[in-house]
Amino acid sequence: MEILRIENLTKTYGQGDNEVMALDHVSFSVEKGQFVAIIGPSGSGKSTLLHILGGVDRPTSGKVFLDNQDVYAQNEEQLAIFRRRQVGLVYQFYNLIPVLNVTENMTLPVLLDGRKVNDERLNELLDVLGLRGREKHLPNQLSGGQQQRVSIGRALMNAPSVVLADEPTGNLDSKNSQEIVELLKLSNRKYGQTLIVITHAESIALQADRVIAIEDGKITKDEVIRG
Repeated sequence: MEILRIENLTKTYGQGDNEVMALDHVSFSVEKGQFVAIIGPSGSGKSTLLHILGGVDRPTSGKVFLDNQDVYAQNEEQLAIFRRRQVGLVYQFYNLIPVLNVTENMTLPVLLDGRKVNDERLNELLDVLGLRGREKHLPNQLSGGQQQRVSIGRALMNAPSVVLADEPTGNLDSKNSQEIVELLKLSNRKYGQTLIVITHAESIALQADRVIAIEDGKITKDEVIRG
């Protein structure tokens, strides 16, 4: 079943002679529960695409549908709710709030949404992510791998339809990188979440169900590795 559809997506920055086309009429769809890796050189448009899929950056033209909902037909308030409830974002640099502890960072999207924290889900995520016993630790008391686990927990706390990860292992050594990938794959299998990961690492891309390559804002390859 299709969960995500991108139609003729373009994104330009600047004007006139300074105009840069970051995305050039990109179209594809993603099935529910699929693990997709997006690869390509720096400046190819990968992160721009991910931010548009996540409702963070508006496209210049084209459409994004999530669960048949036209994402950019919404106003800013609706878009903010969409980001909190439908999408889980994991960044390379963790983006944790330094004055909040592990539990507070993980539950922040739920609290911002004015909803009650699902304690059962929180406890399950703390166990799955190996953060039990560190609930009261601040980010500066954690290793890089542990901070990335917290950011994954924050992304999964609202049980989003789609998890988007932008170079989630870019700051980690190979052991921690593989552990983070395994955790993302676990969320993909255990919670049935659609997972889209931007990566430079071929070893990560080869673990995906499907690999999409982007260059100069265009899709150059779209290959299903496993069904």
